[in-house]
Amino acid sequence: MRTIDLRSDTVTKPSKEMLESILNAELGDDVYGEDPTVDKLEEIAAEKMGKEDALLVTSGTQGNLISVMANTNKGEEVILDSESHIYYYEVGGIAAVANLLVKLIKGRMGVLDPEDVEDAIRPKNIHMPITSLVCIENTHNRAGGTVWKPEQIKAVSDVVEDKGLKLYMDGARIFNSAVAQNIDVRKMARYVDNVMFCLSKGLACPVGSMICGTEEFIEKARKYRKMFGGGMRQAGIIAAPGIIALESMVERLKEDHENAKILARGLKDLNFRIDLKRVQTNIVVFEVENSEKFISEINKHGIKASNFGKGKVRMVTHYGIEKEDIKYVLDTLETIL
Repeated sequence: MRTIDLRSDTVTKPSKEMLESILNAELGDDVYGEDPTVDKLEEIAAEKMGKEDALLVTSGTQGNLISVMANTNKGEEVILDSESHIYYYEVGGIAAVANLLVKLIKGRMGVLDPEDVEDAIRPKNIHMPITSLVCIENTHNRAGGTVWKPEQIKAVSDVVEDKGLKLYMDGARIFNSAVAQNIDVRKMARYVDNVMFCLSKGLACPVGSMICGTEEFIEKARKYRKMFGGGMRQAGIIAAPGIIALESMVERLKEDHENAKILARGLKDLNFRIDLKRVQTNIVVFEVENSEKFISEINKHGIKASNFGKGKVRMVTHYGIEKEDIKYVLDTLETIL
């Protein structure tokens, strides 16, 4: 029986070119700053984002935690969307490790209203913690892979800058956002102080994420990476596929978006409850009566999906998923129904 894994774009397998790049990578000890392949990846990543410097980290979660800590001091407050990945899926690291308070505001399709951000910033008062950072997520996972437009980021950035705060972007899938809008990714990254993006999702690398920002910020982030056990040695074997990803895997994200739209329209035709306006990139979220039972049933047919809770199911298109796979999923769902 065929298996079609739509749980996440983290299940991608590296391309043949990526695997070959690992074999041929020039290596050194990255903790000593001596791995030329890592150096090259960090240089490319910084240039892609229009930032001064970059740092390779093991995962998006590690990248988010390091970045939040490098932007703040203990006891300060961070403003987040109420369904952000940092708040929802990162084991409370922002509190347990970074020792920060969280102020949650509700976004609209994952996008924060600048007025809500301004209202959430604490006034200077001896009784209150200092608000020092605002975090945004682009694309927004729980909103269904929705994008932030550059002008929306700028509007929040204007508020943040005026109040003397920092603006950080969890850009795990920022290249999906850029491709969906047909813009250079720097048009979004320019309005944030620093940004993280994943190599191991739609870009199909086996492991790794990148943090990008000023040289001063990256120097601080590198120290935290070491503290968290993220100082890797011959990390060029991770960096080499990352270079391939940034050079040749970005534009193909269009295929994932197209497949997601085909899947979403097919689900709509089968009378599943789905908001097509939210299907902007490679994530498809729809409603069923019993998500646990639904996922168990489709598993019997070799189809894997994520339980998004409260009768919601998430399917994510990615490298390795073809149009015929989407057709099989829709045909199978029609048979089950």
